[in-house]
Amino acid sequence: MGNREDLLAGAKRCLLDKGYGRTTARDIATAAGVSLAAIGYHYGSKDELLAQAMIAALEDWGAAVGAALSEAAGVTDPKERFAAAWDQVQRTFVENRGLWTAQFEVLARTDDAKGLRQAFDEAQRDGRLGLAAIFQGLEQVPDTPDEMARGAFYQALLAGLAAQWLISPEQTPSGAELLRGLELVSEGVLGPR
Repeated sequence: MGNREDLLAGAKRCLLDKGYGRTTARDIATAAGVSLAAIGYHYGSKDELLAQAMIAALEDWGAAVGAALSEAAGVTDPKERFAAAWDQVQRTFVENRGLWTAQFEVLARTDDAKGLRQAFDEAQRDGRLGLAAIFQGLEQVPDTPDEMARGAFYQALLAGLAAQWLISPEQTPSGAELLRGLELVSEGVLGPR
């Protein structure tokens, strides 16, 4: 790997181990085995590098979720598949706790760091389409209003579930409980079937 790639890998490790606020440029340079000046040369600033590291870490998580959801894809009943998929997603939280902690920390800082806000804003559309595809068991979906709405729903559910899991894993709803909630909300909003 070159310095640019080493910096990104080092920044991802620091972000997941230390969080956003406690990671220094020196931490990243040390983890990457490069000079401090390399951060400015390749990324412009530590904040820009950390924003790119967060996006790369989320892409890695997306691949892990896609792999985890392949088990649920074999379930033919849509309700059972929905519940199984969310149980699989929760299993990825355990392996990626540092990512979720860092992500919520970063989200709280987007008003202070314009680069972070811009990076997340640009990644939002791709993230929603990616979630729409993952939860349908597809490689990708077209960029349509329906797929964006589907992805926004999954994104909202995912963020809420991750927040609940970070606070109290034992109280986080299971896939079956999420399905029951979806049925109740759907009935209340759309009426009985």
